[in-house]
Amino acid sequence: MKPRTFGVEEELLLVDPDGGGPRAVSGAVLRFAREHGGVPLAGSGNAGLLETEFQREQLETCTLPCSSLDELSEQIRGVRQAASVAAAGVGAAVAAVATCPLEVHPSLTPSRRYERMAGEYRLTADEQLTCGCHVHVNVESPDEGVAVLDRIRPWLPPLLALTANSPFWQGTDSGYESWRQQVWGRWPSSGPTELFGSAEGYRATVGSLLATGALLDEGMVYFDARLSRHYPTVEIRVADVCLNVSDAVLTAALVRALVDTAARAWRAGEEPDAVRTDLLRLAMWRASRSGLDGELVHPLAHRAVPAREALDALLVHVAEALERYGDLETAERLLGRVLEEGTGARRQRSVYDRTGEMSEVVADAVRRTAAS
Repeated sequence: MKPRTFGVEEELLLVDPDGGGPRAVSGAVLRFAREHGGVPLAGSGNAGLLETEFQREQLETCTLPCSSLDELSEQIRGVRQAASVAAAGVGAAVAAVATCPLEVHPSLTPSRRYERMAGEYRLTADEQLTCGCHVHVNVESPDEGVAVLDRIRPWLPPLLALTANSPFWQGTDSGYESWRQQVWGRWPSSGPTELFGSAEGYRATVGSLLATGALLDEGMVYFDARLSRHYPTVEIRVADVCLNVSDAVLTAALVRALVDTAARAWRAGEEPDAVRTDLLRLAMWRASRSGLDGELVHPLAHRAVPAREALDALLVHVAEALERYGDLETAERLLGRVLEEGTGARRQRSVYDRTGEMSEVVADAVRRTAAS
């Protein structure tokens, strides 16, 4: 079996470099990039890809498929730098935060599809300014992909806890480590899924959802993990955008190892854990609420345990896959650092506690994003 390639999509917040307020300038950023060159755009075939997102205060970046953590790290740093250069060209900056700490009234990106979504989902769409990190991992077939989706379900909440980077919302502390997950959860198809059993079962589920009329199109199938519509990959969508590149690299390493572990279990005839979806939803809520600073639901025992114990279980579960890719030592080191220093949410709160200013939280995030 060939080594699985993987890639990362990150959504970044566009802000005023001085006051920290959000800037609705994504279209201008892309125009600057197009007119001045040197900043790759989506579809250009280059490593650093930039694109607009649902709101004009966002910019999406993505890497090309990578084979190693070093390659992935270099590409993430490259696309963040490309985004910073393009934003600076129109007097803005980018911040790798998953919600805006300051008050914001988002501006919809001009698009017929987005306008339909805004009309149908009203306040859910109006307030939907969140930035995630999506990891794509190559699979050999839709059947393998669905087998992976069925087997990684209980392991996704610890990934959210590990990447929590959205404690503030509209100028206040939400009390959550990842408020993005709560906001994103308003979409009708978001969250964990039941077992699909096969590619046919997956397609039948998607068809049933579309038949309800509650979704405008298949692009709105916002499962925590899904088959990509455009690439031969599974797409894991639970993570907040990470403040630090190293956290994004760690997340991608763990996700690729989860996919590889699940695919091998499927080929060996091992059945997936039939844990109930309502329990998985509670596990995701717990991860959103406490991050790494409280308890999580253990992915195997399905009971409350200290966060470190749940993360240790994840590492043990994927250790063989990490070893096969030569990633185990790096993953152990990066995980140890996050457990010691804390998530982006902890960093944001520490800046606010020190300064008392949400604008300083944004400024710190801008500096750390540019320093990537």
